[in-house]
Amino acid sequence: MIVKNISPGIVAVHGTRAASHFRTAPVASLNVDLQGILAGRHRGFSRPAGAREPWYARGAEIRSGRQLTIVSVEELAEVARRMDLPVVEPGWIGANVVVQGIVDLTGLPWGTRLVCAGGAVLVNEGENAPCRFAGAEIARHFPDRPGLDRLFPKAAIHRRGILASVELAGTIAPGPVTLRVPPQRTWKGGKLR
Repeated sequence: MIVKNISPGIVAVHGTRAASHFRTAPVASLNVDLQGILAGRHRGFSRPAGAREPWYARGAEIRSGRQLTIVSVEELAEVARRMDLPVVEPGWIGANVVVQGIVDLTGLPWGTRLVCAGGAVLVNEGENAPCRFAGAEIARHFPDRPGLDRLFPKAAIHRRGILASVELAGTIAPGPVTLRVPPQRTWKGGKLR
């Protein structure tokens, strides 16, 4: 296991006013338990299957691996550049945790733990696929630029951040974070179809 201390690490945390809201806004800290953010949009151990899990019947109850979304300052700046925008704010795309100094956040191996100074431990559940829903939120801020909702998924592929679940309850607040990256190997089982 590779252990790496990242500073500045977490530079901002965002929450919602109500669980039904997509947009997030800066808050001082987030208290999390094993079900995620208290009053969070994706709170819970399970969730209904959707378009991203076509191998299940739509609405089937599945384990939730998307209790939080984590984005990086560096990747958001690259997405904004690719969209020819001055900025893409984390809250516009529903981010909960904003980090800085983690090279290729979206490419972190699944199972990587992010150990927060406030005691919470988050587990990387994989890349957060960009969608037109988040793109529509960006487009609201640039009404003179038609098509941003469709451009966002293309510009943000492999730069949208990661989904995470809570492994250990605690607090998430700005401050250093420790990465615990599990050993990696490449599967040699052949090509997937």
